[in-house]
Amino acid sequence: MTPYRRALLSEYFTVGWNVIEGIVAIGAGIVAGSIALVGFGLDSYIEVASGLVLIWRLRKHGFGDDEEEEAAEKKAILFVGVTFFALAVYVLYESGKKLYFHEHPDESLVGIILAIVSLIVMPFLALYKKKVASEINSRALRADALETLACSYLSLTLLLGLGANALLGWWWADPVAALAMVYFLVKEGWEAIEEGRGNKEHEQVTD
Repeated sequence: MTPYRRALLSEYFTVGWNVIEGIVAIGAGIVAGSIALVGFGLDSYIEVASGLVLIWRLRKHGFGDDEEEEAAEKKAILFVGVTFFALAVYVLYESGKKLYFHEHPDESLVGIILAIVSLIVMPFLALYKKKVASEINSRALRADALETLACSYLSLTLLLGLGANALLGWWWADPVAALAMVYFLVKEGWEAIEEGRGNKEHEQVTD
């Protein structure tokens, strides 16, 4: 199997995983009233969008006009960046509201299991992407590997928030965990917008 084929398969897995992860997280978050879980699930769909952009780039490798491909990709990346900011605003608002009104989320065993599984899977997937990225000299895939690794940090944050609520009864740990995600969301959103506007070196697939 060629390195480009393995790169594509890793992205197909990433997209499929995040679709399922998003459904479970958002569903469990709504049932438990957990903003951390809902925010984690919404982030999964931003990862899906990013993964689809990279799949498109990998499948286009060696075909078509490079300038047209890059222009289209920049527009997609800009859209993803704006979405990150929108999610950050949502999480900030909902977390602040829950803290202000003392809204207590229920315990979520499903959420805890999801966070643990994600915390195991994401680092291995990130390392695999990084290895393949080195083989095909792809800065785009390398950057995506780092984003996947960052997801494992979100999983840890989610686990700490849900765990503290379930084991210690710290209801505020859930919205605080969600607030901890805001930094990551804003950082990733800003970098994506800068890249989409052409203000930073574009991460593209190279031969």
